[in-house]
Amino acid sequence: MIHAAYRGAALAAAFAALTATTTMADAQASIRTADWTAYQQSFIAPDGRVIDDGNGNISHSESQGYGLLLATLADDMAAFDLIWSFTRTELLLRDDGLSVWKWDPAATPHVTDPNNATDGDILIAYALALAGRQWQRPELLASSRTMAEAIAGLIGTRQGRTVIMPGSVGYGADERPDGPVINLSYWIFEAFPVFAEIAPDTDWQAVSDDGVALLQQSLLGPRRLPPEWLSLQARPRSADGFPAEFGYNAVRIPLYLMRAGVTDDALLRTLADGMSTETGEVAIVDIATGNVKTALADPGYAIIPALVGCVLDDTPIPQALQRFEPTLYYPSTLHLLSLSYATQAHPECLE
Repeated sequence: MIHAAYRGAALAAAFAALTATTTMADAQASIRTADWTAYQQSFIAPDGRVIDDGNGNISHSESQGYGLLLATLADDMAAFDLIWSFTRTELLLRDDGLSVWKWDPAATPHVTDPNNATDGDILIAYALALAGRQWQRPELLASSRTMAEAIAGLIGTRQGRTVIMPGSVGYGADERPDGPVINLSYWIFEAFPVFAEIAPDTDWQAVSDDGVALLQQSLLGPRRLPPEWLSLQARPRSADGFPAEFGYNAVRIPLYLMRAGVTDDALLRTLADGMSTETGEVAIVDIATGNVKTALADPGYAIIPALVGCVLDDTPIPQALQRFEPTLYYPSTLHLLSLSYATQAHPECLE
């Protein structure tokens, strides 16, 4: 009983602290109603499943986490509850408090891989905390705290740096000759100050600071970009068995830095310049050669370096990128997160 009472008091204190903390969700409804409605109609099923239509129509912890975050930013509690219900019943199946990463509508059973994906877990836990504060719902904060404490179990150290393991299985130094292997796009920097309030036993500031430091140490090749999958067995390098590229996951790193208020202008400029083609598209880049493997023309990708340009140089975001029209799940998600950030933190970018 003493332990339960202490935990209840700690949770109440964390909730009070969180309500006083300034984060990216402070301005409610930073996503336009029409844009959010279009996103819902394109990617969210009636049962709350967020559909990755560019990846075989599967769902995963990342898509559910993004859906929860976007619903919070759109101030849509009904949509949030729908997405959370699917997430809780279909993905939160593990014994350690983390979610299974993949749900396939074409498979029986739908969960074909019980491993977690830590970025998805971070997104879910973060969205739960923001929603709990925004709508004064402590039960969501309690769920967030449980997940944040479980995520802390995947945090370790390597060569003096605090690192986040991408999953509970398959990436450690004892599992791979080039391990540990990490993915720097899994550092969702804006979540860590919130986790510091609700799960204070972990040094989340070190997680954030060392994530930035690892990014700075991992700018490789002629374009000075981080590989998507990074070996920390010795000096940072592209991990074995993965394409040695700045890839689809990595393109969101500058957005995560900006949304968290990370004020490293040189790092942001290096990333934005390296990922951009001469014609303004975002590139999937071969790390060793700097060659463009794929040019991504979707506005959901293009808005990220444009947003960097506005934040650093006061260059307004082009009007074409300010308009949201759903394309595929992933770039559409990045597009709404970018527009939400500009609305909240840099409205001058949208003039």
